[in-house]
Amino acid sequence: MTQTDADAKPDREPQRRTGPVTFTKQVVGELRKVRWPTRRELVTYTIVVIVFVLIMVGYVSLLDFGFGEAVTWLYSQFTPDAGGGAGAGAPAPGQ
Repeated sequence: MTQTDADAKPDREPQRRTGPVTFTKQVVGELRKVRWPTRRELVTYTIVVIVFVLIMVGYVSLLDFGFGEAVTWLYSQFTPDAGGGAGAGAPAPGQ
């Protein structure tokens, strides 16, 4: 019986853990490869993010208001005295 590719074990050995000094050197090496944005790009990206967040805040606020009004309307339709407030069925003092 032959061994299939799915049953074959990988030829590579698992990588060993490195110490904190080696890790730090590798992180610094990777950060040197990063293409950092220019100041103009950074300002542009920041403005785009702020505008997008404000649009999403407005959208979610409208949804929240709409659903709140819908629930209030539904509640008023299916409860006997929903809009009367506390003590709506009680007589006023002095009567």
